[in-house]
Amino acid sequence: MFCTSSRRAHGSLSVMAGLAALWLGASTVKAEQFVLFDATFTFTKKDADNSKPSPSHYYVRDKLMNAERPKDWTNPVDYRNGTAHVRLEVLEKPPGSEATTWSVCYIPNKGQKNGYGCFNTPVYKEAGVYEQDIPMTKFWQNDSIVWDQGIKEMHLVIKDNSGGSGHAHKRQDHEKFFPTKVRMTVIQVSAGSKYDSKLVPNLPPAKTESVPPTKSEKLSQPAAKSEKSTCSVCGTETHAAVSPERYFSFTVSSANRP
Repeated sequence: MFCTSSRRAHGSLSVMAGLAALWLGASTVKAEQFVLFDATFTFTKKDADNSKPSPSHYYVRDKLMNAERPKDWTNPVDYRNGTAHVRLEVLEKPPGSEATTWSVCYIPNKGQKNGYGCFNTPVYKEAGVYEQDIPMTKFWQNDSIVWDQGIKEMHLVIKDNSGGSGHAHKRQDHEKFFPTKVRMTVIQVSAGSKYDSKLVPNLPPAKTESVPPTKSEKLSQPAAKSEKSTCSVCGTETHAAVSPERYFSFTVSSANRP
């Protein structure tokens, strides 16, 4: 009797362990963030004047979008109520420290009301990296998108700091804005999750400020070892492993600009 009960208890524990393993496996493959697009491009005054259908627009379309982005942003993973993390790396900017921003606009497969919605990047005056988290339920006209039908493309609009209509190409001193070269990355983070830069391929390691060690600390500290892994998507060494099945990165050359 004791042996039979023991076997039954052991069997129940095995079943419970198996279910726990299945649950854990399902939770680990569930995506919590994905790269919507990652584009590096040069934008000139001529580009801004001649972009169609609207001036000052850079269009992220077709192959420039992540082909694996979800069709439904509400289910099974809720990105509609999550956040958008924008990383803007300003690589080249004309002198003059003119305040500049980009409107980042979602163009849906199916719209309502005004048919699209936008948020703005941080305002910047110099080259550098600027990052921000934007709640998906807070930006301008976010309710003009039918989120369960997905996003078709993205429109990036370079502006001054005067407001929504401050298109840079209209400025008399447009030489303070053009030419410019930027890398913009937008990562969609699901509701309840937190952006993790280590999951985005081909990003340089974040710079941190630290207090220099004292002379005695230098003598006592062992030599640091750099642990690197190779990104199979971008073919470069990174400081964290990435999942190429879920994330991607690309660079847009002048010849490929729409």
